[in-house]
Amino acid sequence: MLGEFIKNKETIAGQLENIKAIIFDWDGVFHSGYKKNNSESSFSEADSMGINMLRFSYYLKNHKIPYTAIITGENNETASYFAKREHFDHIFLKSKNKIEVLEWLTQHKGFTSKEVLFVFDDILDLSMAKACGLRFMVNRDASFMLKNYCRENKLCDYISKNDGGNHAIREICELIISLTQGYDTVIEKRIAFTGAYSEYIQIRNTIATQSSMLNQ
Repeated sequence: MLGEFIKNKETIAGQLENIKAIIFDWDGVFHSGYKKNNSESSFSEADSMGINMLRFSYYLKNHKIPYTAIITGENNETASYFAKREHFDHIFLKSKNKIEVLEWLTQHKGFTSKEVLFVFDDILDLSMAKACGLRFMVNRDASFMLKNYCRENKLCDYISKNDGGNHAIREICELIISLTQGYDTVIEKRIAFTGAYSEYIQIRNTIATQSSMLNQ
């Protein structure tokens, strides 16, 4: 089942045509939000597959892989491992003021704020969510007042059905694929593994993940 559309599907689909960068918050998005005192956390292989298929879908449509990054407020070893394993372009560590990442992207990568898609879940993400072109909010039942705030202030375009501990990223990725590229086509080309997917994965695996602490 789908979550809640704050903006209608057709408008989101139209805006997706202009997206060049996909940025994920980490805590509460890739996992439930619980972590240990050494900042270790977890991630889901189902979410990993979803992101990979989303990037592949973008490649099929645009003949290139979207700029992909993670933002975390801590120096999180799990997030760093995941970003490098999946060949993301960048991981931004100890980023307490998320808008600084968006400013860095516009200054150093040439993206406009409207070309950035942001997946987030909580209050410290809102400065960036306010400015990004598309905003997908990860659900958490306990944050009912925050969800109302984001609705009323137009800080999100979609609120997921699932929460971070239950594959919200997979839900969001599958939704985006369905809005931008035929879902069946993407899956069938992945199953074949040869041809387009083989080309994509070879290019993806050449990406060397950069790591930054912007406020250090």
